[in-house]
Amino acid sequence: MQLKNSGLDNNLFEYLTNSISHTPFYQLLGIEVNELGPEYAELSVVSAKEHTNPLGIVHGGLMMTIADAAMGNAIRTLGIKAVTVDCSIGLVSAVALDERIVARGRVLKAGRNMAFAEASVYAGSKLITTAKGTFFKTGDIDVRGCKNEY
Repeated sequence: MQLKNSGLDNNLFEYLTNSISHTPFYQLLGIEVNELGPEYAELSVVSAKEHTNPLGIVHGGLMMTIADAAMGNAIRTLGIKAVTVDCSIGLVSAVALDERIVARGRVLKAGRNMAFAEASVYAGSKLITTAKGTFFKTGDIDVRGCKNEY
């Protein structure tokens, strides 16, 4: 899948794509960035045997993780560093093995200290998960000559 910049400043886009691709937890799970735009992030992962629970189905924790990552990175497109303080998730449907899971996160509102976002997670055209999150701003991203922080 080709990485898409949907209107972000190129420096911020490069910073975020590099940060996402080098995040150890995302690497462990196989999460990749597909698209970034103002207040928007799309990430994906292909479900694998390593993602299953004791019942042999894809673990809901993978859906929670990718939804949270999509929301958090949508907030980061605003140049904001933030951490999740609350997240609610609805697991609508199961995912089969070897399916591409796509999470689309968008910012609902970003205030001085708090930001609110939502995510929808799909396998093909099938809705798998919905999520809403609250994030606390910890600072601003300065892309001028700074290193990515993982």
